[in-house]
Amino acid sequence: MAAFCIQNSPSISRIDSVGLHFDNSQSFRLISFSSQLSNLSLRSLETSTKQQRTSLVVRAVKNIDPMEFDTTLSPRVNSLKPSKTVAITDQATALVQAGVPVIRLAAGEPDFDTPAAIVEAGINAIREGYTRYTPNAGTLELRSAICHKLKEENGLSYSADQIVISNGAKQCITQAVLAVCSPGDEVIIPAPFWVSYPEMARLADATPVILPTNISENFLLDPELLDSKLTEKSRLLILCSPSNPTGSVYPRKLLEQIAAIVAKHPRLLVLSDEIYEHIIYAPATHTSFASLPGMWDRTLTVNGFSKAFAMTGWRLGYIAGPKHFVSACNKIQSQFTSGASSISQKAAVAALGLGYAGGEAVSTMVKAFRERRDFLVKSFGELEGVKISEPQGAFYLFIDFSCYYGSKADGFGLIQDSESMCRYLLDVGQVALVPGDAFGDDTCIRISYAASLPTLQAAVENIKKALTALKPAVPA
Repeated sequence: MAAFCIQNSPSISRIDSVGLHFDNSQSFRLISFSSQLSNLSLRSLETSTKQQRTSLVVRAVKNIDPMEFDTTLSPRVNSLKPSKTVAITDQATALVQAGVPVIRLAAGEPDFDTPAAIVEAGINAIREGYTRYTPNAGTLELRSAICHKLKEENGLSYSADQIVISNGAKQCITQAVLAVCSPGDEVIIPAPFWVSYPEMARLADATPVILPTNISENFLLDPELLDSKLTEKSRLLILCSPSNPTGSVYPRKLLEQIAAIVAKHPRLLVLSDEIYEHIIYAPATHTSFASLPGMWDRTLTVNGFSKAFAMTGWRLGYIAGPKHFVSACNKIQSQFTSGASSISQKAAVAALGLGYAGGEAVSTMVKAFRERRDFLVKSFGELEGVKISEPQGAFYLFIDFSCYYGSKADGFGLIQDSESMCRYLLDVGQVALVPGDAFGDDTCIRISYAASLPTLQAAVENIKKALTALKPAVPA
């Protein structure tokens, strides 16, 4: 049932034929109308009331039940899990805004400012009016600079039409998975993994196949396990080195073993996530998977500017690979977001102009990250029962706290898994961390050391104090 309100002149009386009733009042009145109104044309209504200057305002009647409608969501969306990293970061931010002194070590965001030369390039882009759409795949200037970088630093030869620039490496990976995977295909993902990889596979109606690794083996994929799990449905292997969340770096010899296995499977492609390549600690070195013999045609290389150049908010990443696959990513992007920010692209050109591997600006940040890593490894290594794999890159420590599972805390309850451990450390220690189950390993929690050394020192003090208060659970 619908209704409308009529404001009328004193002379109008009634229109009984359509169930409308008027009086001589100057006030607004709510009246209902029946389905007969659909037979009344606007022209006839105008003719019958042209002397009265009647105006109609449609409004809802409060006592009418709302129409029921379908509120279901796509099964594809329902299959996705929300990011725990984002959820915990948002929760910690809300606590800080409420006045709770939470130390936030959940997000993977460098605490450094974007280097001045990059910032200045972005400002100049705005001042010079460089604020229009760019080509969908990115500016030729930036794609050419990326080609030069990949050749010089990674030993990879690409042309500009084999590069697509997107709004962050995350978008690049999502588009790549959508471009190459069909429903029922399998995406092979070593665990611990970045939280988004399995959900990206599900978004493409593909099946994530998780291959566990061990902390005793520095969380590196066992080639024999990989070989045993590959099938004709295996379409994409995702490798991340240096790794989020473990900081592990794949040595070249191990990558060569993996490449030999990949070569035996004609449908299998490799997505090499190299976003942390410049944040690496000697003697570890970075090897791009596409540089291995026979792997250029099989590899999609993803990188970006967020981590090494402290440009998280600039939202810029890129993918490089055979034109056939990259063009498909470009097609998806053309119907999804179109090209990335023109301002960010100008800034990225300046970033690549800082020198080999980011020059002094990046090496200064890496030196600080290493100092922080060393402090955390030493501090947590003093705790009995805690297991640590020393990170060789990135800025995360994936630490095994499972020795505390089964403990109880007064006013909190039982610590039974990584999630309850992180909730406890947030509630009692006021430190925000990410539970390992989000990364596929419930024995660990992830600590981001993309924070100042004094901040990390305060966090360790709070964590150790909170752990001291735990008591062994009493058997029922």
